[in-house]
Amino acid sequence: MADEYSVPLLKKKYYKDCSGCKVDQMKELQHGIPFRELFSIWIVVLCTALPISSLFPFLYFMIKDFQIAKREEDIGSYAGYVGSAFMLGRALTSVPWGIFADRYGRKPVIIMGTISVVIFNTLFGLSVNFWMAVITRFLLGSMNGLLGPIKAYAVEIFRAEYQALALSSVSTSWGIGLIIGPALGGYLAQPAEKYPNVFSKDSLFGRFPYFLPCLIISLFALAVTIATCWLPETLHKHNVSDRSSDDSYDALEAATHESNTKEITEKDEGRESTSLLKNWPLMSSIIVYFVFSLHDMAYTEIFSLWAVSPRQFGGLSYSTEDVGQVLAITGFSLLVFQFSVYPYVERMLGPVVVARIASLLSIPLLQSYSSMALLSGFALGLAINSASILKSLFSVSIVTGLFILQNQAVEQHQRGAANGIAMTAMSLFKAIGPAGGGALFSWAEKRQDAPFLPGIQMVFFMLNVVQATGMLMTFEPFLAQPRR
Repeated sequence: MADEYSVPLLKKKYYKDCSGCKVDQMKELQHGIPFRELFSIWIVVLCTALPISSLFPFLYFMIKDFQIAKREEDIGSYAGYVGSAFMLGRALTSVPWGIFADRYGRKPVIIMGTISVVIFNTLFGLSVNFWMAVITRFLLGSMNGLLGPIKAYAVEIFRAEYQALALSSVSTSWGIGLIIGPALGGYLAQPAEKYPNVFSKDSLFGRFPYFLPCLIISLFALAVTIATCWLPETLHKHNVSDRSSDDSYDALEAATHESNTKEITEKDEGRESTSLLKNWPLMSSIIVYFVFSLHDMAYTEIFSLWAVSPRQFGGLSYSTEDVGQVLAITGFSLLVFQFSVYPYVERMLGPVVVARIASLLSIPLLQSYSSMALLSGFALGLAINSASILKSLFSVSIVTGLFILQNQAVEQHQRGAANGIAMTAMSLFKAIGPAGGGALFSWAEKRQDAPFLPGIQMVFFMLNVVQATGMLMTFEPFLAQPRR
């Protein structure tokens, strides 16, 4: 008996002026892993991830130079406001960017996002006061709405068997950007002090000590912007009169196909009318995602603040260069893991099980951080590098699994908006993360003699509370997995 599932037996209909159809035709001819598309996605995501956290190693010193904090213990709070401005801007615009991507295409949003990095990240490096830093970060977040559409793009540009790898590359590049960014910030900030033989104090980089890392990232973003002009568009835009003559059917086949297609179209229109907010597999994965996003952003800010803070406050007294070295090692390890290990683990266990295991193992790891301040020399270097690597591997495994669930829960025509909702939720909580993390860090530094969890111990305990909450939410009935 013929039904809707018999339609794929006929030759698929393509439209000659539809860029999405051209991509589908290209996918049918693909054999093996499409490395070029994988690399394209990877550099675009890296471009947008680098400026998000590149400021954290030097933000403590930047706020100190602005002379806005009255006490050293208050620096963390002001640093949190600057760190949150980007995510607040993105939270306000992620859904509109997602809707725009569903209507006009993924490619325009990607190009505008990379251009925003070129402009506003450069201006941030030239900030002369606290409010200029906050405003440029806010504008950077508002105008950079590509992370949601690039996840939809990653699903659409790859064949079904490589979609997990595609989304893995998104989260890998994102995670590496959040690590290499601080590494660049740590190595290149204050160059006149670190490399006086190359940069004089009277030079541009001496007068603007935090401009060099921002400039390097902006130049990279400019190169990526030029390269994205050659990306193919994946959004389908059909005009019935434009059907390719190469894909026409015989009269009988056409009649049969049009009858079946009409039924499918009516069902698709019914699905379109269903609100994304009522799609529980999607919404449950988004809710879990923004809990982990809150945790990850707070951890990123707190790690850098803790590493550079004085030993008397429970920190490590690291320089920005020391922090950069730790994060560079972590970034390389993450790259190796995500491309060589994660796809096989995800295939064996599934994204949800991987996320549960990773979130569970993160809890004892995080609680061990506060005791690392008692170490020194080689032992401290080994401990902090090992902990940073493991924490990043666990975090990116969780995020990749949730990316996969979100994109499996919706059809193509809804992916831009769905990822826009995810980015809004994530950005709101990531805006809270740096501000809350900075305030928590400042408060903890003032309670060194408290009887219960003194100083930095309270900070890592609170991070674990959020981590444990996210872990519990990965279990059913809360987290609903989409039907394949």
